[in-house]
Amino acid sequence: MVTEIVPASGWQAINVRELWTFRELLYFFVWRDVKVRYKQTVLGIAWAVLQPALMMLVFTVFLGVLAKVPFANDPLFVYAGMLPWTFFAGAMTNAANSLVNSERLITKIYFPRLAVPMAAVGAAIVDFAIASLLLFLMLFLRGVPPTPQVLLVPMIFVLLTLAAAGVGTMLSALTVAYRDFRYIVPFLAQFWLFATPSAYTRLPTDASPWLRWSIVANPISGLVASFRAAVLGEPIPWNLLGSAAILAGLLFLAGCLYFRRIEDNFADIL
Repeated sequence: MVTEIVPASGWQAINVRELWTFRELLYFFVWRDVKVRYKQTVLGIAWAVLQPALMMLVFTVFLGVLAKVPFANDPLFVYAGMLPWTFFAGAMTNAANSLVNSERLITKIYFPRLAVPMAAVGAAIVDFAIASLLLFLMLFLRGVPPTPQVLLVPMIFVLLTLAAAGVGTMLSALTVAYRDFRYIVPFLAQFWLFATPSAYTRLPTDASPWLRWSIVANPISGLVASFRAAVLGEPIPWNLLGSAAILAGLLFLAGCLYFRRIEDNFADIL
């Protein structure tokens, strides 16, 4: 009896069972990404805290102190917004470049290709967990007590992870086919930063319809605002959180389905 193995063609569903079978490989990919990122650095894993902390300092000084932007002079407010944004931007960027960086591995052996960008997102989760320690310290020093809203933080973070995985997975597939995306992704991250009210202001209550639509259409705005509100004990913007949850799910499905659609050609292109 001869068994012929041929690649699937067309649109394919996300093979969750196969990813679960290779879960140990996914774990080692995450561990590899964390080790490689901070290898031969003086501060090592401390950069996971320094990156959002330095961004908090820049926004607080230039926007809060010099430009007098409302609420940007509060380091706790800024850091509570920059922490989820830094996770999203880092996960998206690392996932976008993950396939090209794993060229030799992909062209030699078979494993679920979807594990590569997912591992990049998993490494960003490790950085987020470490950077969260500074947020807990700041909350303690400011005397901000935990409120029932803090129970929403895990759910908001899951939605943020889905959005980052969806966008990063789609960009990783596009980067394999069109290497121009290696140069587009950093500009996309910078544009998305300023399009998201993560550090420079609160969400406006009397904004114009166009501005409201742009905020609702950006799922990261709702997720960052909801994360910050849950941590600081402020009212949750439920309308933004609801629309962001739907968009995050759609981004994840679209990114993974497109990835599965063209992953059979990765080895040939790389």
